Amino acid sequence: MRLQVLGTAAGGGVPQWNCACPGCSGARDHPGRRRRHASLAVQAADGCYVVNATPDIADQIEACAWLRPGPGPRQSPLKGVILTDAELDHTIGLLRLREADRLEVRSTPVVRQALRPFADILRPYLQITWADADTIPISGKRPRYAELPAPPDSTGWVSASRLTDGAATLIYAPAMGVWPDELDEAFATADCVIVDGTFWDDDEPRRTGISAKTATQMGHLPITATMERLSRLPGRRLYTHFNNTNPLLDPSADQHKTLAELGVELAAEGMVIDL
Repeated sequence: MRLQVLGTAAGGGVPQWNCACPGCSGARDHPGRRRRHASLAVQAADGCYVVNATPDIADQIEACAWLRPGPGPRQSPLKGVILTDAELDHTIGLLRLREADRLEVRSTPVVRQALRPFADILRPYLQITWADADTIPISGKRPRYAELPAPPDSTGWVSASRLTDGAATLIYAPAMGVWPDELDEAFATADCVIVDGTFWDDDEPRRTGISAKTATQMGHLPITATMERLSRLPGRRLYTHFNNTNPLLDPSADQHKTLAELGVELAAEGMVIDL
């Protein structure tokens, strides 16, 4: 199984179009700090997939050599999309894929239900096959647009995706609200885990003025709450999904040294991982 990191930013990307915070301003002044929305390309025995369809999906496909079309004029190696949740920054790219003849979308049932309007819009354009994904529930947080009609006790709103080809296993969890025992067991046997690095510490959203809630209340375990546990896992360990307020966006930030000492990496756009 081969992976390529297609993006590493949380919702809005870096820079976010309407934001002049230090992270976004730094990315405008230093184009090398720009980050597309978090996504991952997977080349497996049964075909090529992207995990989450972001607003940047067209550029992200162009940036991955083995996702580019050919050899036929309208022949694409992209077989489908695997969704970790129903958030717009992880699903709106489905609309951009309307030029496909057919597309497989894997998700949990509740995410599939939330995206029924997308399915209705796309139906005249292409053939969509919906299937269940191999997931581990890690948060009950639902998108703002999906407060109804799903029942309040619905599970599977935010999940860790488990991908395996028989020889290697990846766990991809760009949004983590909790770290349940089931996820711990999956991490312990995974060859690679790529997880939520949205915020550095729990008070970051309030301290930077982007929210009255803490990181945990927003559905994201901060790095300071997970880095020690992550460092003890046997496989390769990486963070992704960085918010524009995260100090790790600055290459000179002291937080980089902290993670390096723990042996935990930051996912970099374009990074290729062979498992």
